[in-house]
Amino acid sequence: MAMQLVKKTSDYKIFKRGDGRFAVQNANGKPVNGEEKVKALLAEDLIKVTLPSPAAEPEAEPEVAEAAVEAESEEAAEAEAEASEDVAAE
Repeated sequence: MAMQLVKKTSDYKIFKRGDGRFAVQNANGKPVNGEEKVKALLAEDLIKVTLPSPAAEPEAEPEVAEAAVEAESEEAAEAEAEASEDVAAE
């Protein structure tokens, strides 16, 4: 399936691929990718950019992890205190 020329400007040639996506070539015929491709497609109103919706961050997991770290640090402090008491008792 060949690509169909959608739009030709002085800077770019924009093709529609068989799978419905777009391919962009610069004036020299080299493929354009990344931000430059997005800018070219936006300038020609072939795509729309939408910002992702803010995802609800799960609060339970970080709290559990923080609680586990706090518990471990408390246990380590208690073990250190017991060790220093044992050394002082000797």
